This record gives sequence, structure tokens and C-alpha cells, in this order.
Amino acid sequence: MHSENKISLSLLILFCFLNRELWAQSVPSENKNFNINNNIVIRTGIILDMESWIGKSIHRCITMAISDFYDLNHSYKTRIVVHTRDSKGDPLKALSAVDHLLKNVKVQAIIGPEIYIQSKLLSLFSDKAQVPIFSFAGRSSMEYPYLFQIKEDESTMAKSIASLMELYKWRNVIFVHEDTDDGREILPYLAESFQDNNIKISYTSAISSSATILEITEELHKLMTFQTTIIIVHMSPSLASNLFLNAKRLGMITEEYAWILTEKTVDLFRSTNFTVIESLQGAIGFRPYVPPSVRLHNLTATWHNFFYRNYPSSLTKEVPVPAIWAYDTIRALAESVEKVGVPHNGPSLLHEVLKTRFKGISGEFQLSEGKVRSNGYEIMNAIDNGEKRVGYWTLSEGIRRGYPMNNSVYQNSTLGPEAVIWPGGSTTAPKGWGATPNKRLKIGVLKIRNFKYFMDVDHDVEKNVTTATGFSVDVFNTCIRALPYEVPYTFILFDNANNYDDLVQKVNNKEIDGVVGDSTILANRSVYVDFTSTYTDLGVGTLARVKKEDMWFFLKALDMGLWLTAIASLILTGFAIWAIECLNQESEFECSPAQRIGTIFWFILLTIFFAQREKLSSNLSRFVMFIWLLVVLVLITSYTATLASLLTVEQFELASKGRIVGFHGGSFMRGVTVSNVNFEGHHKRAYYSYEDYAHALSEDGDADAIVDEIPYIKMFLSKYSGDYALISSQPITSGFAFMFQKGSPLVEDVSREIARMRLDGTLGSLESKWFDNHLLVPARNSTMPQALKLDRFGGLFIISGATSIFSLIISVLYILRAKMEVHNIISLLVGRNLMSTVRYLLYRNVMRK
Repeated sequence: MHSENKISLSLLILFCFLNRELWAQSVPSENKNFNINNNIVIRTGIILDMESWIGKSIHRCITMAISDFYDLNHSYKTRIVVHTRDSKGDPLKALSAVDHLLKNVKVQAIIGPEIYIQSKLLSLFSDKAQVPIFSFAGRSSMEYPYLFQIKEDESTMAKSIASLMELYKWRNVIFVHEDTDDGREILPYLAESFQDNNIKISYTSAISSSATILEITEELHKLMTFQTTIIIVHMSPSLASNLFLNAKRLGMITEEYAWILTEKTVDLFRSTNFTVIESLQGAIGFRPYVPPSVRLHNLTATWHNFFYRNYPSSLTKEVPVPAIWAYDTIRALAESVEKVGVPHNGPSLLHEVLKTRFKGISGEFQLSEGKVRSNGYEIMNAIDNGEKRVGYWTLSEGIRRGYPMNNSVYQNSTLGPEAVIWPGGSTTAPKGWGATPNKRLKIGVLKIRNFKYFMDVDHDVEKNVTTATGFSVDVFNTCIRALPYEVPYTFILFDNANNYDDLVQKVNNKEIDGVVGDSTILANRSVYVDFTSTYTDLGVGTLARVKKEDMWFFLKALDMGLWLTAIASLILTGFAIWAIECLNQESEFECSPAQRIGTIFWFILLTIFFAQREKLSSNLSRFVMFIWLLVVLVLITSYTATLASLLTVEQFELASKGRIVGFHGGSFMRGVTVSNVNFEGHHKRAYYSYEDYAHALSEDGDADAIVDEIPYIKMFLSKYSGDYALISSQPITSGFAFMFQKGSPLVEDVSREIARMRLDGTLGSLESKWFDNHLLVPARNSTMPQALKLDRFGGLFIISGATSIFSLIISVLYILRAKMEVHNIISLLVGRNLMSTVRYLLYRNVMRK
């Protein structure tokens, strides 16, 4: 009996040795804590889809991690014991398992699930029970401190993809994702990162996890209708395999396309299905970077042997990154519970987990912010039967050929990845947008019957070919040829369209890709289409007939009142100077009656030209002359300036022929533009050709002016030069531009080319080709200069007149005082008439002399 007991004990020890993982996977029969070899047991729940490859991989790494950790740390007083629950890929079953493990098993931690469950739902369980949950699909948040994210952050993933888009100058992408909450979660982060880099998501495609081949094919057909050829795929590898198999069948794995796989999908590169691998050729994928090490090599070898024995049909080459993170998570949890020492102490365990930091198999492992620390991504390229690493991405360094922490490689590393083999075996990166020979752009054109110089369209009915010429076509062709990629296009004639608003709707409905012509940028149109930069002048102008020659035009600088006042002032000043000089006995003037009138007019003429040579003997006359010369200076200067303005601007007239103002018929001008131009009291009338414009403004015409957009007026003046002119302009409209569908990258590229054409003079050369004449365009909102009026110079003439009169009075008084004799003064005092005395003195002392 004793011998049998020894044998039984030996067999039991051998059984336990051969099944050392049994304790890690066993479920206790009661809810109380129990000891294993006097160690404190820490119950840990494991919730995984045990039928999926990723679930099996994570579970296997967890059991390996427990075994390896306690083999190295056999002196620890705590032991993790796992309680595994199979979610079968059902979120409801996963939540039910969480509830059961917390309430019935009383676990101190939960690892999983790997299927997506809203963070708020998981947090309701974890926060209430104060039990940390390490989820492979949930998202951590400061609001949920007990929920940890054991996966790459979506915002980091989005930034890495945006860096690749920026590297290859791709501006539009299509985002294809699995129609689940997990598939949609990254979309806001992509939109934010793309917006920072001026990248647009042209289309978002959601494909159900249970989509049939027919449904996937229909969605791919829809993707083929877009001009964007950069496609980001974010879905499970199983669904992605069906997507790529059908894309290959439809001819979408070609050099025109670029396929970008996120870290959720990139494990498809390691598929053992040759057909799937063949359909992936040239695709690019982002995989979380795990630095190579001996420990990683050993883990991979052990993991590979296990799967080779148990699941030979699911054999893959590498350990999934989530499984590696699960391995390091067990170490972090085991070290933390050992420091806490007692079970059911959630706050202390949380505190220790947050402090955990070590160099694990996955790299620098820490959960300080509730999620694993990102080491960046390695950029993989699907080539032949496998994959090739072509570069790395880190948040601090962007895309590099070498990883920053590998100094020996990084020192010679440069920006950008290594040579990539793109779909179709091409070594040239796809341009990202454009048309293939079977997918040409459809550019709408409107047949303009009367204003042909911007767009003249001819359609060959037999060949069904539309050709177009004109200034707008020349600008468009020049821009398209300058693009770094080929853009085949075909003009589509719309002869039955009333105006460009009809074509705007066709672009919005995706019947055509764009519109070329003299289409004006308007706010209501911008709601439906995107406009390029304007390639013409802005605003509207007023077209008028040049005024006829007027031989008396030079008199219009001053009004009649000012002319008469100036002449009167001139005569008064001349008379005052002459009188003062004659009263002066020392004057050299000859004051005989025959010379009096000649002397006065001679002074008048000479003072106008500052050329008088007569010597003035009296200081009073010199003072009067000085004031008058100031008046003349101001008048001549003002006259010159006003006359110059009139010669350049007022040569254009708006003759009143019936008070009619015309506008471009068949356009928006009647309701928008004319109402913004001041022609009070004028009637509006539409004109439909340049010939109508010329006739309406002619002498026999009935229009005072034509209001139209400046490009049309400039074109008119190039054909009818000499008799008409652009007399004013206002920045009411934004000029002409090309229209494209919303989100089209051609908008930005063509706008850039228009700006370049302005800078290098190409646009100016095209304008010279179509606008022959050099046009005089006055400043915007300019007004006609007015003739100078008397009220602006009244003070000047008052000063001049007062000076002359005052000086003349002083001179007379001075003569009276100097020439009057004593007896004359006595006679005056005794009552002799004052005026008789003055006449006597003047006759005696002045005239006789």
C-alpha cells in the first residue's frame, strides 16, 4: 500500500510538471481566494474569441507569459490564475462574460476582449468594480481610469497615414472601412490629420462584415467612378481578403491605384492564401513597430511551434503585435499585483499599473496614460510571396528609411521610404488622381453665340467631337499641360443650356467633371462646385463712348464765375499798381493820356506770365504785385491739375440719349450687378452681342452706357478701339474661373498653375493675344473731376482786392500829406470844399508835372 501511494504521488508530480499551465487555466470551484503553494492567487479574467486566429494568438501568448514570468520570479508571493471565457466574436456575450467574471468569479483584472465594445460600456463595469480592464479594442480616456487601451492610438495611426499622403503629394483619398463602430472610430482622427495637411477624403465607403461578393463588387464599381485612386483600407483581414480578391478581378490593382492598409488590416500581408497575396501586390501597410531582440526571436519560435502542431492550416510567419502586447501586459499586471500584495485593492493596483515601465518584448512598455506607448510604425510593402519593410514612421521624425533608435542605420537614414513596388509592378508612385485612357474627364462647355472670343465651340456631328477655342480655352489648356501628371479630357457641348447655372447643377450631379468658359465666381454657385483661382480681372465696369473733340475744352477747368472774377481781379490789381506808381513823383512811368490804357493792359499780360520787366518804385505797388503773383501761382497750379484730370478722365461722357443703361443679356447682370452701380433714373436694357454694344453707344444708339464685367469690356475694346473706353470699375464680382466637382484636386493644382502663369508672364501673353489694345483703366470707383469754382478761391480774391484798395488809399493819403501846402490846409480849415482842394492839388502837383 505504501509503495502504491509513492507511485501515485510520483505520477501526480509528473502530471503536474507536464501540465504546468494547468493552474493558469483552471477555474476554482469556489469564489474565495485560495493559495497555490502558499501563494496569493490573483484571479484574472480572459475574454477572447477563441475561434479567431488573433484570439488564439493572444491567449497563447498570455499563457506563455504567465509561465515564463513565474519561472523567472518563483519567489513572488502572488500568482495570476486566468479564467478564460469565449466571446465567440459576439459583443453581447463579451459584456455578459465581463459581468459574470466580476460578480461571480470576483476577478481582480480582465484582459480582453479583442472585439470592439464601446468604452463607456466597459467603463461602467470597470469603474464600479474598481477592476482594471486591459482591452485590445476599447479606447482609454481620463474619464475611465480603470480602462486600459492595449492597441495603437487612432490619432497616431491617422498621423502616420497623413505623413505618407504628404510625402507623395496626394491630396484626395478614398476611405474604405468595415461598417462597425470600430471601423468608424478612426474616421474623425483621419479627417483632423488630413485637414492639417490640406488632404480631402473624397468618399467614405462602409462595407458590412457579412457583405456578399456581389455587394463588395458593387461597392468597388462605385469606387471606380471616382477620379481619386488612393484608397485606404481599414477592416479585418478576413473581410479585406474578399475586397482585394474582387479588386484584382475588376482591374483595380494596377499602376494607377495605391492601396494603403492600416494596422487593423496589415496582417493580411502574412496570409498563407497565395491568391490573396497575389491580389495584394504593391499595397502599402502600417504595422506597429516591434524592435528585434533575442527574446522576440525566442517567443516567435515557441509560438510558431505551438501553432504548427495545433493549427497547421492557420500557420502564419510572425506573432501578431496584439499578442506581443498581451505578453508584456501580463508582466505589467504580475509586477503590479506583487507590489500591492493583497487582492481586491483596485485603487492601489491601478496606481501601480500606471507607474509600470519596463523594456518588454514590444519595446518600451508603459501605461502611464491608460494606453501602450507607441514605438511608431514600420511601413510594409507587399512584394511577391511576402512583404518588405521600406521605411519607418515615428511621431517625432516622420517617415525615415531607418528607425531612430537604431543609430547605426539611422545616421545614414534619409527622409522617405526605400524604393516601393506599386501595384502593377511600377516603381513610380501613382499620381493619386486623374483619368485613365478609359476614364477621361468630361469638361462641359457652353456654346456662346455672340461673345465668342472667350469660348467658341464647334461640334462635328459625324465624328461626335467637340472642339473649343478662345481665351478661356487657352488658359485651361496651358494649366493642364503644366500639371505633373496627365489629365485626358473631352469637351462636352451643352447647346441647350441657358447659362452656366445649368452647368453648375450638372457638375453637382456628377454628370460632368468640370466646366471651362467665361464662368463667373458667385457665392450661390460655390455651394455646389469648387472654383479655381480667377484668371481674369475682378469686378464690373462702365463702358462709354469717347467724347468728341471740343476746341474750347481748355476753358472747362474753371467755371464761368471763377473766370470772370479772375479777370476782374486782374484788372483791379493792374489799375491799383498803375495808380500808385503815377502818384509816386519818382516813378519812371510815362503817364501821358495816350499811354495810360496801354500801360494797364501791358501790366495785365505780363503778370500772368511772371514776365513784367517794368521797375516799380513804390513799396506799396511791389506789395500789391507780390500778393497778385501769389494769386496767379495758385490759380495756374490748380488750373493745370484740373485740366490734366479732365484730359484723362472727363474725355469720356455719358451722353443723355434717353437715359438707358445696357447690360450683358442672358447673364446674371440684370439682377445682381446693375443694381449695385449708380445709374439712378436710368432704364435697363439687355444687349446680346458686341455689335449690339457698339450700335447702342454710337451717335445713333440709345444707350448712355453699358455695364458689364471687365473681361467682356476689355475684349470689346480690343475689337472696337478708338471710339469707346472703360471709364470706371467696381469690385462687385470675382472674375472668371474654372469649375470642378466638390473636392476635386484639380482645383488646387490648376489654381497653382494660374498663379504661376501670372508670375512668369504667361497669362499676360495670352491676354495680349486676345486683348490686342493697351487699355486705360481708371481707378475703381473713380469720379469725374469737377471744374474749379469761385467758392473755393473766394478768400484768395478778397485778400488780393483788399490789398490793392488798401494800398491805393495809403498811397493817396501819403501824397496828400506830402504835397498839400499850408495855405491849402488853412483854406480847408476855414471851410473850403474838401473835394475842390483835392482836385486843385492833383492838378497842380501831378498832372502839370
